[in-house]
Amino acid sequence: MNSLSSGCLAQVLDKLHQGAEAADLGYMAEVMAEIDASGTTLEQMIAGKLAEERADYRKIYRDRADNFLAVSPAYGRFLYTIARACKATRIVEFGTSMGVSTIYLAAALRDNGGGRLIGTELEPAKVACARANLDTAGLADLVEIREGDALETLRDAGDSVDLLLIDGAFTLYLPVLKLVEPRLKPGAVVLGENAFDPEYLDYVRNPANGYLSQPLPVDEGRGNEFTVRTA
Repeated sequence: MNSLSSGCLAQVLDKLHQGAEAADLGYMAEVMAEIDASGTTLEQMIAGKLAEERADYRKIYRDRADNFLAVSPAYGRFLYTIARACKATRIVEFGTSMGVSTIYLAAALRDNGGGRLIGTELEPAKVACARANLDTAGLADLVEIREGDALETLRDAGDSVDLLLIDGAFTLYLPVLKLVEPRLKPGAVVLGENAFDPEYLDYVRNPANGYLSQPLPVDEGRGNEFTVRTA
């Protein structure tokens, strides 16, 4: 038995995934309708979104304050297993949202014998919701969620980070990585979910920067990138 498959936590996650599907259904339909109506490819749509974010990423994510934008159950299980495999005791998460991915990672910390997860979230309502969800899951004692812009809240993420999950504003992936980079242990895992920014991908896929990286075949099409710190 592990924390992830225990009755209480499994029920919490099942309820959250159902809530995420309901909350995001309209938004996803809107995105697909926009693609169909414009005749653009997914790549062109992503390029447009990156340009919008660079103009004002705070507004874009403020408009999505009611959406979970959560990881899938399959990706959540991957988060748990990779955190267990690398025996993580310090995890940093950029883009906590409602705390779904946070629960998977905190469950791994619990089963690793303890540790600390530092999360960050821009939207105050999401911070409150994530904290409540973690409390319900019985994992709040392992997690600190910092409210605000990650470029400020992650300036001090502590030393010896074992795992970094990047899953927030697309255009901040590289700046957040570089902010946390000095604290990454050799062998640390960096997971980019929705890692669509070419600048981020070019950086982590260049061995000269101290990483080995490749696409992750979980939820293909969602831009999941698996990276290991080699230096």
